[in-house]
Amino acid sequence: MRQGSTNGNPNAQSTGQSAALLARVNEKKAELENLKDLRDLSAAVADQMEALQQKLATLSDGTEAIATVVGNWHNVLQAINMASAKIPNPRETEHDQTVPEETELPLPQTLVRIPTEHAPALQAQAELAMEDEQNTAATP
Repeated sequence: MRQGSTNGNPNAQSTGQSAALLARVNEKKAELENLKDLRDLSAAVADQMEALQQKLATLSDGTEAIATVVGNWHNVLQAINMASAKIPNPRETEHDQTVPEETELPLPQTLVRIPTEHAPALQAQAELAMEDEQNTAATP
């Protein structure tokens, strides 16, 4: 009789163990699916961060260009001031004679020069930025 009771007991234990193992396997499968979802979402976030980094680099380049232009305005205004100071003012005579309108005052030479050697490179850079922006907007 003892053998009968020990024979039935291992079957009950193996059934309990297999149910526990099956539950653990199902739990691990669910965990694996969650990890795959997390990996996919992390890859999407990484792609978005790279796109953001590219946009910030473009913004930084634009900011540097604006800072250069603003920095040059002091020189431009100083040159305009110098040119304006050298424009001869009409002298008033003792008899209060007015200068005829036909007589024009001589103007100074143009002092401001705008370099254009960098214009094609800047335009190409702007076009690349627009293409990148359109490509990132088109991809989901």
